[in-house]
Amino acid sequence: MKAIVQDRYGGPEHLRLADIPVPEPGKAQIRVRVLACAVNLSDWEYLIGSPLYARLVGGLLRPKHSVLGSDIVGIVDKLGPNTTGFSFGDRVMGDLVMIRGGFAEYVCAPVAQMVRVPDGLSDEVAACLPQAGGIAVAGAEGFKPGDKVLINGAGGGSGTMALQLAKSAGAHVTAVDNASKIDWLRSLGADEIFDFRQQDFTRTGQQWDWILDMVATRGPGRIARALSRGGVYRALGGDVAVLLKLVIGGLRFRLQKKSIGMLMVPSGRKLTEKVAQLAVEGKIAPHLDAVLPLSSVPEALQRTGFGEVKGKLVIRL
Repeated sequence: MKAIVQDRYGGPEHLRLADIPVPEPGKAQIRVRVLACAVNLSDWEYLIGSPLYARLVGGLLRPKHSVLGSDIVGIVDKLGPNTTGFSFGDRVMGDLVMIRGGFAEYVCAPVAQMVRVPDGLSDEVAACLPQAGGIAVAGAEGFKPGDKVLINGAGGGSGTMALQLAKSAGAHVTAVDNASKIDWLRSLGADEIFDFRQQDFTRTGQQWDWILDMVATRGPGRIARALSRGGVYRALGGDVAVLLKLVIGGLRFRLQKKSIGMLMVPSGRKLTEKVAQLAVEGKIAPHLDAVLPLSSVPEALQRTGFGEVKGKLVIRL
């Protein structure tokens, strides 16, 4: 089968299109003929081996899994031994962030991570939902009318869907991203927009009830200045040293009723089903920047890693 293969950590130049054996499903697995696979920031992190947690999960010195790609949509092609819950021909979706393998014609997936795709969703839209949509849903939990919400990295896949959920909850939303996305984010409903290269939201004197940070780069002291009393800050990713400072150093701001920590996303079937239902109901709608062929994976990963994508890129096989 055709696949984009990674033999070492590094940039997109180390990826290659290759023929590799078709995998065989094990117990509690299904083999999926991949129709579409979304590109996530986590794919970029596993490609370059940074931050450190990418290597701790994906292999310390070299990648444990040679094919990237987490959020897949495809057709069940084969069942593993004694595997139940799905049938040959089912159209399924899921997040394979721990094993990856979606940038290939076939992938074997644990049944615990997969759900059937609702009829109302296209392959491309469904591929955007498991990881990015799950992050958005987890991050937006608790938003209510009148809340002041800041989303750092609002122009990415998770950020745009979190923005939608915040607006539907009645919140006032400040979006932070690069200058090329300002007009577009305004069209999505952002009430206020900062170009992160020109403005540091922690130095504006403003405070927010919620801050959802897609890539943390600031310590707890700076974050606390931007949080209102009773405010909540949650970081999704970033350098390990920064995340440790936020988790440990953030404890001292509890007396000020300010909660600083990481966003815990309960990935799996239940969350994917919830995100898919929200998409069917029109409550979230991922923005497709482009749909690209398998050969364009290196370009798609670089654009995602450099923050150049408006919403999501999807690889169509």
